[in-house]
Amino acid sequence: MADRELTPRSAAVLAALAADVQWTRSGLQEAFAALVPARASWLADRVINLFPMPPFDESSIFRLLRDLPFIPEPLVSSHTPPPGGNVKPWRFEVPRHETTGQLAQSLDLTIDEMDWFADLQGRLTRAPFPMQHYRSARIDKRVGSRLLEVPKPRLREIQRKVLRRILDRVPAHPASHGFRRGRSARTFAIPHAGREVVVSVDLKNFFPSIGFDRVVAIFEAVGYPPTVASNLAGVCTTVTPAAELVGIDRPTASRLRSTHLPQGAPTSPALANLAARQVDIRLTGLARSMGLRYTRYADDLAFSGSPEVDTLLWVVGQVAQDEGFALHPDKTRVRRAHQRQQLTGLVVNDWPAVPRAEYDALRALLHNCMTTGADVQNLNGSADFRAHVYGRIARIGETSSTRRERLLAMAARVDW
Repeated sequence: MADRELTPRSAAVLAALAADVQWTRSGLQEAFAALVPARASWLADRVINLFPMPPFDESSIFRLLRDLPFIPEPLVSSHTPPPGGNVKPWRFEVPRHETTGQLAQSLDLTIDEMDWFADLQGRLTRAPFPMQHYRSARIDKRVGSRLLEVPKPRLREIQRKVLRRILDRVPAHPASHGFRRGRSARTFAIPHAGREVVVSVDLKNFFPSIGFDRVVAIFEAVGYPPTVASNLAGVCTTVTPAAELVGIDRPTASRLRSTHLPQGAPTSPALANLAARQVDIRLTGLARSMGLRYTRYADDLAFSGSPEVDTLLWVVGQVAQDEGFALHPDKTRVRRAHQRQQLTGLVVNDWPAVPRAEYDALRALLHNCMTTGADVQNLNGSADFRAHVYGRIARIGETSSTRRERLLAMAARVDW
C-alpha cells in the first residue's frame, strides 16, 4: 500500500477543522495550522489544487485527506510570491496603508503624534498622569476587582477610527458571540438549550493575556507591513503604571506590567475576538469530533452534549495553554439536566431565560417605585435610575417578550 500523507486519525481531525472554515487556500491553511502548523500551507495548496470547489460534506473531506499520497514538501513553496512582490496579500476590505505616514494621515495625525500615541519605545510607562494615555478605575466583582483602563478622549477617537475602518471589517470566528453586531448572551446560550450536560469554563485574565506581539500579528495577517502593524498595535495596547497595580494579585499584575489589551478601549473586544480565533477553530473541531456544541462569549467558553467530561476539560486546558491563555481553576462548571444549567446569567435547561428570581426582583422594584416613588428606591444612587431600570428590563425582555411587556407596562406607571 502506498504511503499516505496523513494517518486516518489526523485526517479525521483535519476534516472536522476544514468543515468549519471557508474553502479557500487561506481558510484551509488557517484550519490546518491548528494541528500541523509546519505543513499547513503545503497541505492547503494540495487540497485546493485537487478540489477547487468544496466537497459535499465532512466525510468527503475526510476521504480526500485520508487518501492523499505522501509527496515530499518542496524546499520552495509554489505559493511563494515573486521577488519584489508583496510578501503578504491584503485580506478583507480595509484601508491599504503601506507606510506609517499614510496611516498617520488617515488618522488625522502628524508623524510625531503617531509616534506619541503608539509609544513604541515605552517612554510613557513612568510618565506622570497628565502625560499618560489612560485613566484607570476598579470595578468590584464577587471575588476581587477588575481594572478598567479607559483611554483619554484623543486616543479614544483614534481607536474608534481603527475599529470602524479596520477591525469591524475583519470577521471573528462563527463560534464567537461577544462584542459582535447581531450576537448576544442569548445567541451564545441558544445552542446549549435543553442539552444533557452543559460545561462552562473561563479564560483567566482574557484581555491582559493578549500582548503586543499577538496584536501586531493580527494586523500583519490582514496585510499591513510590520512598521504599520506595530504602530496600529501601539495605539491599541498599553502598559499599566506601577501605581495602579497596588493590591492586585501577582499573576495578574505581572501581565499588566507587560504590553497588553486594555479592558476599556474601544478596540480591545474586537482584537480579543481575533486573538482567540485559533482557540475557536481548535475547540470547534474538538467539539465536532466529540459530538458536542461549542460557543464562546468573550472569556466564557461553553460546551454541551454528552461529553467525557474529564477528557474534554483536559484537552480544552491544553488548547488554551498552547494558544497563550489559561483556564480559571475556580470557574469551571459541569451542570447536568437535573441541575440549573446557567450560562452568562441565563438558565438554559429549556430555553435561554433570565432566572425567575431576577424577574420577580425587578417586578417588586417597579411595584415599590409606583408606591413610594422612584427616588426612594434608588438605593445605590444611580445617576440615571430610569435608564438603569429600563436596561434591566431590556436584558430580561431579550429572552421573553411576555415578561418585557409586563415590565414595560409597570415602568410606564412610574413617576420618574
